[in-house]
Amino acid sequence: MRILVVGAGAIGGYFGGRLLQAHRDVTFLVRRRRAAELAEAGLIVKSPFGDIHIRRPPTVLAENLVQKFDLILLSSKAYDLAGAMDSLAPAVGPETMVLPLLNGMRHLDLLDQRFGRLHILGGQCVIAATLDAQGTVVHLNDIHRLTFGERDQVISERIGRLASTLNSVGFDSRLSEDIVREMWEKWVFLATLAGVTCLMRASIGDIMAAQGGHDLIRSLLDECCTIAKRAGHTPQLAFLAQARATLTARDSSMTASMLRDIEANRPVEADHILGDLLQRSEHAEADRNQLSPLAAAFAHLKAYEARRLRTLTAPPEASE
Repeated sequence: MRILVVGAGAIGGYFGGRLLQAHRDVTFLVRRRRAAELAEAGLIVKSPFGDIHIRRPPTVLAENLVQKFDLILLSSKAYDLAGAMDSLAPAVGPETMVLPLLNGMRHLDLLDQRFGRLHILGGQCVIAATLDAQGTVVHLNDIHRLTFGERDQVISERIGRLASTLNSVGFDSRLSEDIVREMWEKWVFLATLAGVTCLMRASIGDIMAAQGGHDLIRSLLDECCTIAKRAGHTPQLAFLAQARATLTARDSSMTASMLRDIEANRPVEADHILGDLLQRSEHAEADRNQLSPLAAAFAHLKAYEARRLRTLTAPPEASE
């Protein structure tokens, strides 16, 4: 199976690197600067599960992409999705499967519109990884899980081939029979985590130590679960029990990566993670006089985006 990994950053670099290490046929679709870094230093991954150093991994620039691929692994940020779709379009053939690892659900609609629903699988990953200043992929925890499946809950022949390809490749892979529900559950968890830690600019443990912190977390989680239920994707009880335990752990240092992006003055996925969920809420249309926890968190993120844009576009101050 010929695999195109879009990008060689933290997520694409990690899973693509493991696939290459397992002798799968992988090519990275990268920008010119990243291609030069990989040509010079190779693909380097630092991980508790073992380091990787692949010298001169196969890469291709968008302007040179002409071949069709069997699988396209897509892990771009939501705000980069339009550009990523333009770049990978020449690689999509009649039988190509696109496996997106973005959070939320909005990207599925956009990918369906561009390439057709039959090409787009459901997928998600759970991993904490970052790209350091030297271009090294740094795996930060002991989880590296990738889950995938057909969105209509069918165990097709092609998904069986994909499961075989992703078997024994150095990370945990699992074929899901209900991937859309699992994507919704992750979305509910992530929206709650990102919403509350960004709104309060604090970790879960610090929020729990504050008066009213527990109630805020529970209210936000309940609101997100209600939206999922109304959309026809009721979270399972086991998920809810684990989510509540994780999100209300009093000694937890957990924060969302979105908060770390704010602290580093980077762009955030506010519209994709919180805004799209809020738009799907009946409450958003029914009663605009009350600001729900989700709406408050989203407003906070949009204010951050506005301030960031203003500072980036402001003319430099004149010096005497």
